[in-house]
Amino acid sequence: MKKKILIGIAAVVVLAVIFGVLQALVIPKYVTNPEGLLTGEYYAHKGGHDVIFVGDCEVYESFVPSVLWQEYGITSYIRGSAQQLAWHSYYLLKETFRYEKPKAVVFNVYALKYGEPQSEAYNRMTFDTMKWSDVKAAGIIASMTEDESFLDYVFPLLRYHSRITELESEDIQYWFKSPEAMTDNGYLIKTGVVPMKESDPITDAPDELLPERAMEYLEKIRILCEKNGSKLILVKAPTNSRGYWWYDEWEEQIADYADKNDVAYYNFIPKAEEMGIDWQTDTYDGGLHLNVYGAEKFSRYFGQILANEHGLTSHKNEGSIAKLWNGYLNEYQNKKKEMEGNSK
Repeated sequence: MKKKILIGIAAVVVLAVIFGVLQALVIPKYVTNPEGLLTGEYYAHKGGHDVIFVGDCEVYESFVPSVLWQEYGITSYIRGSAQQLAWHSYYLLKETFRYEKPKAVVFNVYALKYGEPQSEAYNRMTFDTMKWSDVKAAGIIASMTEDESFLDYVFPLLRYHSRITELESEDIQYWFKSPEAMTDNGYLIKTGVVPMKESDPITDAPDELLPERAMEYLEKIRILCEKNGSKLILVKAPTNSRGYWWYDEWEEQIADYADKNDVAYYNFIPKAEEMGIDWQTDTYDGGLHLNVYGAEKFSRYFGQILANEHGLTSHKNEGSIAKLWNGYLNEYQNKKKEMEGNSK
């Protein structure tokens, strides 16, 4: 009887190992799409930041932590992900507060236009590399589309088993290790230049204001920051192209919310010229997003606001912090030069 029990246990262990090995093989590696690696990259850097950014591509392609350090001695990290909606930001921020208590949290408001889950692919990019906890579980449940299953997140093999016939060399290379997104503390470097063409005419304003569910999560983010002693700062990153209109009606709604709740809010769309942003040279996709040259200008401008209006002070004379961040700065500059060289 005892022998049968041991054989049964051994069989279960073997099946579990096989299941785990196959699962590690078929899950997406995001090598050519590094946005799927951004969430997980944080854990190697967690703790000790003055500022945490949360939001979609308008944060991880607009703010450069190394520039904030170089110019102002401010330490920061970007917990961004592709199409990061308000509830994604809330749960990522809730997890972040378990590791650190930043002086300020910066949230980009554009994602507030969405009131419902949008895409499994973007949900995956936010949660697949997030460490398992009750926060991750709650975030998944809040974010799932109608066609998604929670079990598919717990056991990705159930979702990705069909990839066994579509495997590529990167799946083998990163079978038991994750690739690195190679960001600058969450900032995804883009050195390409695609000038903005004449924009499509602005479409009619929406019939409704920003969705109720999105605004409810903004309030949750505000309360979460308040409980953890972090100052919430709302921003609208500079954009200037089709598909990314920021309507006056939305602007008024956010400005009113910020005023009623004593929250700082900055709309940088009309400040682009003052920052020195040139939409012919400072965007990699025709004005939808900033490239590294535009992001550096924006970061210098915003860093001054953080220092002068929100009291963030420099750490440049603090030995261990300065050594660490000067190293990050050097890595950033080398990555930028390498990418510029590859694009020629």
